[in-house]
Amino acid sequence: MSAPRKTALQTLRHRNFRMLWIADSIAILGSQIQNVAIIWNVFALTEDPFQLGLLGLFRFVPVLFFGLYGGVIADRRDRRTILVVTHILLMATTAVLMAGTALDAVTMPLIYGVTFIASAVNAFAGPARQAIIPALVPRAEIAGASTLLNLAMQTAQIGGPALGGIIIGTVGLTAAYAVGTVSFVAVVIVAMMITVREKIVIESANGLTAVIDGLKFLWTTPILLAVMSLDFIATFFAASITLMPIFAEQILNMGPNGLGFLLSAPAVGAVAGSLVMSVAPIPQRPGLGIIVAILTYGACIVGFGLSTTIWLSLLFLAGSGAADAISMAMRHSIRNLVTPAEYRGRIAAAHTTFARGGPQLGEVRSGWMAGLYGSQAAVALGGLATIIGCLIMARVVPSLMQYRTEPVEEPDEEPIPQGSSARPAVQSDPGGRPQGPPLPR
Repeated sequence: MSAPRKTALQTLRHRNFRMLWIADSIAILGSQIQNVAIIWNVFALTEDPFQLGLLGLFRFVPVLFFGLYGGVIADRRDRRTILVVTHILLMATTAVLMAGTALDAVTMPLIYGVTFIASAVNAFAGPARQAIIPALVPRAEIAGASTLLNLAMQTAQIGGPALGGIIIGTVGLTAAYAVGTVSFVAVVIVAMMITVREKIVIESANGLTAVIDGLKFLWTTPILLAVMSLDFIATFFAASITLMPIFAEQILNMGPNGLGFLLSAPAVGAVAGSLVMSVAPIPQRPGLGIIVAILTYGACIVGFGLSTTIWLSLLFLAGSGAADAISMAMRHSIRNLVTPAEYRGRIAAAHTTFARGGPQLGEVRSGWMAGLYGSQAAVALGGLATIIGCLIMARVVPSLMQYRTEPVEEPDEEPIPQGSSARPAVQSDPGGRPQGPPLPR
């Protein structure tokens, strides 16, 4: 008789994972409050949709330059230390904005500079956070740990923007930045309580060679490349976060408190989507699920862009969040199934680059289009472009929709010793495409 299957909540019995879960929740809450404060600050200073959109550019450039290298660092250094150091730096960036606002000395160059630095720091924090999970829970419970982290992220994304909007509307921007600063102090304290010391295996290849090796694997795996490209397409064309102050103030007449609710609505839908994915049978065709979810996402963005009714706008935003959460679960499923263990850090960093680069560049696009055609047209056209891009990708890479999962029992992974040239065998998907790393040179 087999032992009863553990639930995701039971993963919290592991002390170190519980500490990371708490730290991650607090970090996202602080980040969301800070993001709301920044975009409202820019809107108050400029009332210019293009300058709001430029925030996306200053968030993306560091990801482009440091994202993949952040994955290499996460594979070679103590990940707990990386989390502590990066969150100290994030605390410092928020404190700069807090002090500048209190002294009435905040300028656009200061906001853009702090945004750039915070994004660069997150390029190192993100891969370390993802890579440390296997050291905190048994292998059989990694899926449960990922589920809890995703739910914590979505929940914080609900409370963070709403709380940020309320703080700005009732107390002011300085208080919002102060709350963000305090939240990062708490993260540093909690992260230091993680006692796991990982044995990091240093490869003989240098950082650049390791990055190139990971990119070669990605390039030779069409399904994986298609999944990441779809992520980029959807988030690039549908990005609209920095236009939310305009929707809240000028289109829906909701003010700063309403801004928080607009920013929280997608997270509410994402929590609902995540809960559905946690209780539904594991899909056997995740590629098809990704296509359907992104088409739904694009349709919801079109609806939001055209809506002038508060409740309908919130409903469309919640729908987009649910579709995105479902798509995210299946994207991560394909990524983890296709990628061998020794490439997961770098591929996770590459996926983060796609996932973060799309919306950040998309904010620049939406701000530019809003300046030319108006905010509603910019959002609605972006949703339509998402639908078209998704249909084109499904046509260009038909193997994505045909991809099927198979239950496979994998042995426990062992680190590759320093200097080892061992490579896992190359597997193929049903379409004959490689699902392992490139053959040895």
